[in-house]
Amino acid sequence: PPQVSFTLELEFSCSILLDHADVMLQATSDSTEATPEDNVVKISVPIRYEPDLFLSSNTNLHRYEVHPLGTFTHSSGPEFTTMVKVQNFGCYPIQNVTLYMALPALGHRKATILSVTHVLADNATCVLQPPPEGTQVVSVPPEDLLHVD
Repeated sequence: PPQVSFTLELEFSCSILLDHADVMLQATSDSTEATPEDNVVKISVPIRYEPDLFLSSNTNLHRYEVHPLGTFTHSSGPEFTTMVKVQNFGCYPIQNVTLYMALPALGHRKATILSVTHVLADNATCVLQPPPEGTQVVSVPPEDLLHVD
């Protein structure tokens, strides 16, 4: 028997959120058919909405002071503040968004080069925790800047 393939493209309203779409397709013909009952099909498909998230960040420092080997002091440097913003530019609400951030905190001989002093969160819950067991922590390799031309 002849077959026809086609694609349906549906548009949904931002004001009404649906969890599924019901579609009924019916084929008709002028000729007499032996099995007209197979000319109708009903399809119910789940609807998943594509998010339109935008992630941006801003910081108060755009340069870093690097000391040559042997001159590193243990005093804390200037405060480094960074802001991360997650925006939903789509018209559909987004729930349960999780953002993981890995911070470079170890230098040569596992010296601490970054320590988080406080976290401020607006419309979010932030949890500061060490890497899970078994996670390989890569430290910043040492660089001797005295021999760089």
